[in-house]
Amino acid sequence: MIGMIALAGIIVRNSILLVDFINQQVEQGMAFSEAVIQSAAVRAKPIMLTALAAMIGAVFILDDPIFNGLAISLIFGIFVSTVLTLLVIPVLYYVVMRKRFAAH
Repeated sequence: MIGMIALAGIIVRNSILLVDFINQQVEQGMAFSEAVIQSAAVRAKPIMLTALAAMIGAVFILDDPIFNGLAISLIFGIFVSTVLTLLVIPVLYYVVMRKRFAAH
């Protein structure tokens, strides 16, 4: 259960940072579609490095019988959520918000 709470925090933080970066790019005058693509590309490295650091940290508790389940759920959850954050969040944000930004 603790692993799911930690995982939810990481997922939400990455998504918020990505959407906020898209909004900053649009405020600076970049076209919305270009801002979505550019933001995903620019934020990919920091998001992947953060995920990698968390996964490496969880590897060290894999051999502990008490925390083994926590480590496994964190490692695979972070991997899947990172891929989804970098692919699904920009696409969903574009689909949902394109009409709003087209009006500006």
